[in-house]
Amino acid sequence: MITTKIDVRACGGYLIVTMCGELDAVDAEAVGSVLTSAADGNPRLAVDLTGLKFIDCCALGVLARARAQARRAGGDLVLAAPGPLVRRTLTLAEMSHGFAVSATTAEAVMAAGWAHVQAPTPCA
Repeated sequence: MITTKIDVRACGGYLIVTMCGELDAVDAEAVGSVLTSAADGNPRLAVDLTGLKFIDCCALGVLARARAQARRAGGDLVLAAPGPLVRRTLTLAEMSHGFAVSATTAEAVMAAGWAHVQAPTPCA
């Protein structure tokens, strides 16, 4: 059972994936399945991390695999709005250098060259 809240919605020519809660080894496989399914439908993914309070190395691997899949399909996976702890984990794992990480979802989408995005729906 997945405990990380995840929402996928279409916005123009890309998808916004919003994650809330904690993303660790317990949920990594299930979240990976959601990302894989999403990328199969549209390989342009903007992952909003605003509501994510924690991420571990297993989850980072899931994001890296989803990004590789999106890139093979001609898209990309960009990260937006990580909080301090998530940003620190990205930095410590040196994955922030491999991912495009922006302060907001709108900035991530603009940096990727996609259309402008509306503000994401906050976690309930």
